[in-house]
Amino acid sequence: MTVQSSAPQEPEQQLTITRILDAPRELVFQAWTDPKLVAQWWGPRGFTAPVCELDVRPGGSILIHMRGPDGKVYPMTGVYREILPPERIVFVSSALDETGNPLFDVLTTITLAAHGTKTKQTLEACVIQKTAKAAPYLAGMEIGWTQSLDRLAAFVITFVTKG
Repeated sequence: MTVQSSAPQEPEQQLTITRILDAPRELVFQAWTDPKLVAQWWGPRGFTAPVCELDVRPGGSILIHMRGPDGKVYPMTGVYREILPPERIVFVSSALDETGNPLFDVLTTITLAAHGTKTKQTLEACVIQKTAKAAPYLAGMEIGWTQSLDRLAAFVITFVTKG
C-alpha cells in the first residue's frame, strides 16, 4: 500500500522574464558584468547601488547594496556559478537581513542570444532557500526584476547611442 501526503506542497517561487534589448549581445553582457555599468541600472525604479563589487568568474563573489528612495539599504551577496561570455551568466544571490544573515537565496540564470543587431535576454530566477522573514521581500521579486530590467533596457540604449 502506498501512502501519499495530502498536504499541499508550496511551489518553488520561480520567475522568467524575456526581453528583446536594442543593443548587441556583447554590450548587454558587459552591462551585466562591469561593476561600474551594473551600478548604473541595478535595482527597481528610484533605487541606487552605492556598493557594487563583482568578481566575474566561476566562484567569484558579488556584493551589491541597493539604497531605496527612503534611504534604507538592502545588502545582497552572491557567488557566480557560471560565466560564458557573451551568452550566459549564472549566480546565486542572497538578500541579507539587518544582522547580515541570508533571508533567501535565488539561483539566477541570464541567457543572451543574438537577435539580429539586438539581444534576446532571458532571466530565470528561482528561490532555492528562504527563511520565514523572506515573504515581504519575495512578494516584490517580480516587480523588482521587471523594473530593474526596464532600467537595464533604457541604459543599454543610451550606451549604444553614445557610441
